[in-house]
Amino acid sequence: MEIVSYGETCLRLRGKEGIVVTDAFPRIVGPTGRGLTADIATYSHPDGQSSLGLQTMSEAAAAAKAKSKVKRADLAVPTSLEPAFLLDSPGEFEVHQVLITGVRTYRDEESGAQRGANMCFVFELDGVHVVHLGDVGHLLTEAQVGEIGTVDVACVAVGGALTAARAAELVAQLDAKMIVPMPLDGADKPDGELSKFLHEMSVQGSEPAPKITVTASSLPAETTVVQLEPRARS
Repeated sequence: MEIVSYGETCLRLRGKEGIVVTDAFPRIVGPTGRGLTADIATYSHPDGQSSLGLQTMSEAAAAAKAKSKVKRADLAVPTSLEPAFLLDSPGEFEVHQVLITGVRTYRDEESGAQRGANMCFVFELDGVHVVHLGDVGHLLTEAQVGEIGTVDVACVAVGGALTAARAAELVAQLDAKMIVPMPLDGADKPDGELSKFLHEMSVQGSEPAPKITVTASSLPAETTVVQLEPRARS
């Protein structure tokens, strides 16, 4: 499986079973998507302060079972991703032979009262379990950890509602072997939240990579933080 960053919480996960793109907001990848394509596109939270009406669980489950595409006028999707199967709801799905679990969380410590809801998505690609935590703003409950299940790779936003220390606590809850930070709002600047997060994770001298290639057999024995360099927005 290959993981590539397009900036913030927008990632592309490419496996033998299919391609997943997360949080491909037009302001990140452009209104046309600049050729970015996928079988599945997930959205964990609204872009900025815009309003995103989440599907009900029953609607999304029915659509997934029918292998149809979810289309809604209130979700801004780059044109290159319009053919993709869209998900922004909780539940268990199998799309293009990719197993997906959506777990409802929030973007703040007050059950979404300040910043709204968030979705964490777990993908099984090439035998590797990846959780994309979106813009989660709190530590997980025991029930949420149970819903997420076993995790090999955890992709966590740094520089959002969570401090670097809280983000480190969050990934510790999941016991993942590989941690992929997703810097937000200038968190990757010198002395920003990313550097503080790396300090919390006891990482020194780490340089961003253009992509991550991981298999079930190549996962590190100890928890390892791997930074990604976002692809140019040309």
